[in-house]
Order: sequence, then structure tokens, then C-alpha cells
Amino acid sequence: MAATLFPDLVINDETIPHSVVAAEAQNHSAPRGKPGLAWRAAANAIAVRTLLLQDARRRTLTPEPQQVAPGKFETDEEALIRQVLEEAVQVTPPGEDELRAEWEKNPDRFRSPPLWEVSHILCGCDPRDEDARVKAEQRAIALAKLAIDTPRGFAALAAQESDCDSKKSGGTLGQLGPGDTVPEFEEAVRRLDEGEITAEPVLSRHGYHIIRLDAVARGQVLPYSAVRQKISDAIERAAWVRASRDYVQKLVAAAEISGADLKAG
Repeated sequence: MAATLFPDLVINDETIPHSVVAAEAQNHSAPRGKPGLAWRAAANAIAVRTLLLQDARRRTLTPEPQQVAPGKFETDEEALIRQVLEEAVQVTPPGEDELRAEWEKNPDRFRSPPLWEVSHILCGCDPRDEDARVKAEQRAIALAKLAIDTPRGFAALAAQESDCDSKKSGGTLGQLGPGDTVPEFEEAVRRLDEGEITAEPVLSRHGYHIIRLDAVARGQVLPYSAVRQKISDAIERAAWVRASRDYVQKLVAAAEISGADLKAG
């Protein structure tokens, strides 16, 4: 991507080097042959970051990096952006009436986690090995057809064919809750009705699964007192996002910007 094809990015008389925009552009996708889309997205992102850092300097903030992971800390720029947002964006916590009204809209949204009783047949393979994956898939398709044609024989089929230790118990995995299995497996379980077997094998990092949902216990509706804090946090997060967008738009409106289209539309 030739930098000379694109205009200079200037934010309030601060010129951003083309190399900085080019590096950021690597984080933005664009259709083949249209590098300008990635460049413009990068220019917009850097323009916002620059405006925030300029405001941090106006407020004479000193970076105080926080730990974001074991042994990993924010950069000075990341710390300044967090600090300026903390100082500039304030939201009022929702009141009790607002919280209860949100819960009463649809209490069914707030349930304890479901429990599933699940059995499966595993045709094990390393999905990265194409030959092994194809062989496992063909075997799994044949076993899935057998399982669906003779559902009462699922346990015997699992005991004979499964590559999982659960074959010793006819493929039964016992009770599972959200997060207990790999995401692909859980997603398939959530789509099944009680007693249903997956029509097509489900691929995970362990191989192909033929899954049967033996029973399901849907979570119970939780009382208001149990979900009050969760509702409050969600409303406050949404309010903070709106307020931060408004704050950035005020910075944009007051700024002299060229080489980015933050004011478009």
C-alpha cells in the first residue's frame, strides 16, 4: 500500500506519520484490490486515539499503567486513554425504579443455567490432519445414520464404536452445564430437543461427535433480588458506551481534522 496514494492525517495541527497509519491498517480488513478502505478505517481509528491523547494532555494527566494480565501492563498511551475516559465520561447509576422496570419487561430472560444430560459417539481425529479428518467424517456420517435409524441402540453403538472413554457407559457424559464442553459441542446441544440426535456429525478439536440429548432441565426464573446487580451493571455499561460516544463526537466537532472522515454523515 503506497503511502503517497493517501492524504496526510492531521489532527489539530498534529501530523500523523504515514507509517503509523500503515501499521494500523494491518488490523483492518478490506476487499481485495481496495486497500483504501483499510487505510480509511485505520485513519479514523488513529484520529480518535489522537483526539483522546490530546485531551489527556490538555488535562495534564500522567500515565498510570494498570496490569491487564499476569505480567502485562498497559502502555502509557493505553493508560492515558483509559484515564481521560474515566475523568471525562461520568454516568449516573440507574435507580431502583428503572432496575425493577427492566426486570419486569421479561423476567424469563433471567434464569439459572440449564442442565443437559448428554450422550455421544466420538470419531476421534486431529482436524488439522486432512486425511484423518475426512476418514473420521465418513465414519461419523455412517454412524449418525445408524444411530438415527435405530435410536434405541445408541448406547450399544457408542459402546462398540466410540473413541471416547464414555463408551464404557454407553456414551453417557452425565449432566453438563454451560461451559462444560467445547463451544461447538455446546452449541449443538442447545439446538437439540430432548431425545433428539444430531442429524450431522459435529466437528470439534477432538473429532466428530454424534450427540444425543437425553434430558434437559431448563434453568429457573431468578427473582429480582438475585439479578438486580447484573441488570444494574448492564444498564450502566450501556449508558457509559453512549456517553463515551457523545464525548468523542464533541472532540471531533471541536477539532480540525484532515485525512479522516469522522464528521461524515
